[in-house]
Amino acid sequence: MRFLLLSLRRVTLFSRHRRYYTSAPIHNSLIPINPSSPSPSLIFSSSSFSTLVHPNGDGKIAGPLVEYERRIVAGELLDGDLCQLGTLRELQRLYDELVQSADACRLDRYSASAKPTKSSNWFWKKFVSHSSSVSPVKGLYLYGGVGTGKTMLMDLFFHQLPASWRAQRIHFHNFMLSVHSRLQKHKGLEDPLEVVGLEIADEAILLCLDEFMVNDVADALILNRLFRHLFNNGIVLVATSNRAPDNLYERGLQRDLFLPFISTLKERCVVREIGSSVDYRKLTSAEEGFYFIGKDISGLIKQKFQLLVGDQPAGPQVVEVVMGRKLEVPLAADGCAYFRFEELCDRPLGAADYLGLFKKFHTLALEGVPVFGLHNRTAAYRFVTLVDVMYETKARLLCTAEGSPLELLERIVTISDAQQIAPRTSSRSRKSDDLDICVDNELGFAKDRTISRLTEMNSREYLEQHSRMSAEQPSS
Repeated sequence: MRFLLLSLRRVTLFSRHRRYYTSAPIHNSLIPINPSSPSPSLIFSSSSFSTLVHPNGDGKIAGPLVEYERRIVAGELLDGDLCQLGTLRELQRLYDELVQSADACRLDRYSASAKPTKSSNWFWKKFVSHSSSVSPVKGLYLYGGVGTGKTMLMDLFFHQLPASWRAQRIHFHNFMLSVHSRLQKHKGLEDPLEVVGLEIADEAILLCLDEFMVNDVADALILNRLFRHLFNNGIVLVATSNRAPDNLYERGLQRDLFLPFISTLKERCVVREIGSSVDYRKLTSAEEGFYFIGKDISGLIKQKFQLLVGDQPAGPQVVEVVMGRKLEVPLAADGCAYFRFEELCDRPLGAADYLGLFKKFHTLALEGVPVFGLHNRTAAYRFVTLVDVMYETKARLLCTAEGSPLELLERIVTISDAQQIAPRTSSRSRKSDDLDICVDNELGFAKDRTISRLTEMNSREYLEQHSRMSAEQPSS
């Protein structure tokens, strides 16, 4: 009876505010409602909604909180999560402040305040004294465990923004690749990072970075100066991460040079943790149609690969991936590429190479993914990056592996996890130790995300979405 009353109240609330809802596009990666999942009895009150008038003057109430409720009522999302609701209020706060300060922030690319002038040229600025133009609005840094909805919430926020705003949503991997490419272009200047900062700020004042993660010393050493330039040029940052700001680049090389960036980040962003015990990715219906466990089953994956490409002749191809670098694909046809694990993860390849690969191919057949440990830690790092890139580009994975996603990474532990392993006693000898345990904080934190993503990538929902996207793309 209580459930019926709550449902009626939600429908009444929706009807009362129906005229205020925007018609923003639905993001493709939302988790559909699962009838077997427990549904918390959370109801939004009318006071939850922003009362701010939309900048186009049509009187509509807009923003991520409104859209979130609309999707719950429509059955496109699971019932409201208390942890997500707190985060949504922060996103709504940011949305409202940005609308109120749109002119001061120079968000609208068509307004006079946002049009390029002499003073926006980096060369001119070298000779003209100018004051800092730090944004009057603070950004937002969202962090929490895997599958808690960070990316979904940031995308929901991003898709509510007016189309005329200078805003960009990009994965952190791609963002840093762009930064390094720009630095290469401006090599030889006195301070190329200043120029890069001006270029980025000219393109997007509101910068949404997904999966903020620092494990590369080259990135760590430039982030402080880069973001000092970005913030001084008015950038507003919205970021998601698995790690709190204070834990970024933990135990990394020369971390003392990275620490000022953490202080700057906390000064310019409201930090918000999403603490949910639910991994929404794992609520999809996992199946085993593309993930095969076992050794010496190369014949099986090649058979499955042939079924995917159909009558298309498969053969070796060479793909240009980044800045003139080329990657040899052993077997490829019809948007599908086949590799043995060591060919992709035991070679000096990185995110840029993988991104280049998936610009050309939508499906990867990967043979022989091993169990990871101390002996193949470097390969584990590359595999984690590979999965991140595939997930971000919505690519499909067909693979054979020595174990389930959980079993592949169970020997990877954080320092904190390692300290909780039972100490050796008279009844527990050295012989019973697992000598292949890999204690690595960065890998340990990435582990749960990778397991979660591999699980979702093998779900019916993910594979059906991939099929729809592939069908919509024009054949090359």
